[in-house]
Amino acid sequence: MLRLFRSLLLGLLLGALAGFYFGWVLFPADSRSSQLRDLESQYRDEYIVMVAAGYAADADLDGALERLRLLQIDDLGTYLRQTTEAIIQSSARDLNDIRFLVSLSAGMGQLTAPMEPFLDLNGARA
Repeated sequence: MLRLFRSLLLGLLLGALAGFYFGWVLFPADSRSSQLRDLESQYRDEYIVMVAAGYAADADLDGALERLRLLQIDDLGTYLRQTTEAIIQSSARDLNDIRFLVSLSAGMGQLTAPMEPFLDLNGARA
């Protein structure tokens, strides 16, 4: 029994040492600092929808603008309008996501005719 315990302990110790050697010496992780502006368009749209959902929940336009500024886009209003219209046209998202985007676009003063049917059903802007 003692022999089994020693063998197990030695195996764990050698495995840990080998793991540290490979992880820290031979194949260290690259240091990368990613920015939101570097996201692919699919994930950028995903981020915008999440910001719009947050805006729909708390109606904090300043907070939504702060989050969108992290994308480092020059004209946020135009970009949001174009993204919302493209998503409406392609039907790439579900209805709630489109309503969130339309609500945020309306809050930023970027409401257009293709967006109007997606306003809140009560006629109020979400």
